[in-house]
Amino acid sequence: MPQQKYNKLAGKHVLVIGGTSGIGFAVAEGAIESNARVTISSSSSSKIEASLASLKNSYPSATVAGYPCDLSKPTVEADLEALFKQVGNVDHIVVTAGDKLYVAPLHEITYEGIVSAGQVRFVAPVLIAKVGSKYLNKGPESSIVLSTGAVSQRPTPNWSIVASYAAGLHGLTRNLALDLKPIRVNLVSPGAVDTELWKDFSEEEKAGFFKEIAAKLPTGHVAKPEEVAESYLWLMKDSNATGVIADSNGGSLLV
Repeated sequence: MPQQKYNKLAGKHVLVIGGTSGIGFAVAEGAIESNARVTISSSSSSKIEASLASLKNSYPSATVAGYPCDLSKPTVEADLEALFKQVGNVDHIVVTAGDKLYVAPLHEITYEGIVSAGQVRFVAPVLIAKVGSKYLNKGPESSIVLSTGAVSQRPTPNWSIVASYAAGLHGLTRNLALDLKPIRVNLVSPGAVDTELWKDFSEEEKAGFFKEIAAKLPTGHVAKPEEVAESYLWLMKDSNATGVIADSNGGSLLV
């Protein structure tokens, strides 16, 4: 039996922060299918339990675990320390956690809203890198993969605050790739994805909105989480990739 050259996640420990739904859950599934050991985290213990049950049902032989950590609290750094003490050493950290998008016209934006909007989407990734790097196995086979969005490169009306933090993650990723070397740091930038983010829309509203988006995209469809998850899997596997911003947006930046 020749040594496997391409199944580079086999036997690795992957932590997915935000792994109970959407893209994060799809990344967890993809890592399991690549024979990795997977730990998921989110703010909700009940969601973790439900997600673990679903993963174990789909992959009975998988090694999976889950621990809660609420990234929205002022105690986030201490809470992350507690999380990583439970998780232990890891080979890859994937961050897909998010919260409600702060979308508003400029005249409605408040100081409190600006600060709050960056807690989960920017402050937490910085602290995850700080704390998590102590638990990552050293070397280029280990990585952190962060998440942003296409609005970081293409503006959308009333998304100024979201776009600012999203664009900031580009600079953070490139600088962390130097600060944490030889550990790699990369960023995935999805466009519209059919996830729980749209749960406040009725099915009719969502279908109409997605149809409108799809009509503008070269691919002609809104992505499923498992499609975008491939970008995260690639960036974990490719030990030659660091400081990379991987676009998975259906070609939205082309039109």
